[in-house]
Amino acid sequence: MSPATITLLFLAFAVVMFVTEKIPLGLTSMIVCVGLCVTKVLDVKTAFAGFIDSNVILFVAMFIVGGAFFETGMANEIGGIVTKFAKTERSLIVAIMVIVGLMSGVLSNTGTAAVLIPVVIGIAAKSGFKRSRLLMPLVFAAAMGGNLSLIGAPGNMIAQSALEPLGMKFGFFEYAIVGLPILAVGILFYATIGFRLLPNHNVTDDSDSVFDNQRDFSDVPKWKKTLSLVILIATLAAMVFEDQIGIKLCVSGCVGAILLILTGVISEKEALKSIDLKTIFLFGGTLSLAAALQDTGAGEMIAGKVIGALGDNPSPLLFTFVVFILCCVMTNFMSNTATTALMAPICLSIAQGMGADPRAVLMACVIGGSCAYATPIGMPANTMVVGAGGYKFMDYVKSGFPLIIIATIVSMIILPIAFPFYPA
Repeated sequence: MSPATITLLFLAFAVVMFVTEKIPLGLTSMIVCVGLCVTKVLDVKTAFAGFIDSNVILFVAMFIVGGAFFETGMANEIGGIVTKFAKTERSLIVAIMVIVGLMSGVLSNTGTAAVLIPVVIGIAAKSGFKRSRLLMPLVFAAAMGGNLSLIGAPGNMIAQSALEPLGMKFGFFEYAIVGLPILAVGILFYATIGFRLLPNHNVTDDSDSVFDNQRDFSDVPKWKKTLSLVILIATLAAMVFEDQIGIKLCVSGCVGAILLILTGVISEKEALKSIDLKTIFLFGGTLSLAAALQDTGAGEMIAGKVIGALGDNPSPLLFTFVVFILCCVMTNFMSNTATTALMAPICLSIAQGMGADPRAVLMACVIGGSCAYATPIGMPANTMVVGAGGYKFMDYVKSGFPLIIIATIVSMIILPIAFPFYPA
């Protein structure tokens, strides 16, 4: 049996297990990871590389930074301030999505989500609203906001890199031509119809959540609260100016976490307790599947079969639609970065063969590749809130799939107008 076939079988297994949850999500990921290693599809180093991936390191660091922000009660205090201005659950959801969406446009969407998750949990604790109804809109807004600028998401830069050899490029805010309407309609959706689709779980002290929203923080020294806020802001600032200071997001997060422990804001025991191992195993293990899809050519095989079925001279609109949907599907089971990296060269070569504007195809590829709303593994931020929100796999399907439909409709209206296949 070829490595590509074995990979596709593991993909099918993962999809079934993720949907049915017959076994825990983290265990499913580890079975796939170890299975790919045992069957020699991946070597040990590649199979377990996901556990030292920069995003996993960022997870660990920001769980500690966020944990300190929560353990000191600072998140609850800020939550109280926010709730003064947003009295209803709907207004809170809108406020959270607007803030996160705009921040993600100029920051890493993963970093933005990581920093604001504990803040939103604090808001939930202070307001009495269920965190499960607030965290999912947060991560969806982070994904949509990534399409507002060139630096909003890694996939945006991958498409830019593919265009540069052709002497073409996207403007800094050109992604926002499609991304901003998607964000606006998405926020409107969850403020109205989608409001009813959001999960409604009670996350209690003995749940899988790494946070405890029932503590009395009156005995926490003021300096600890203040310092937790200062370090959080400093960590966020370092992420904002990542390129200028030359320090990666995960390293900035680690510096923040170390400072919190060294200064005594949070103890080593509390820091370790704040790390959600379920998230680490889920994301780290699943990255092995993404690597196998890429290394064995299984992902390219799927893409090639779908696109090849369109014939030699497909309709530009049909081709754009198929590229968009294919990227949507793939990005929910691979990282959005891996999806764009895989699909960009394929789309580019097909566009050139058709004599079409590569920008039109790559824009569809990038926007489609960002629609990772329907699974907890589609993007790092989705994974980070699984435990905190008490979410099941089907919660993402129920709440996120309608957003994919919305993004598709908005994109299919705007793309042919703003990025025509055969510009005059």
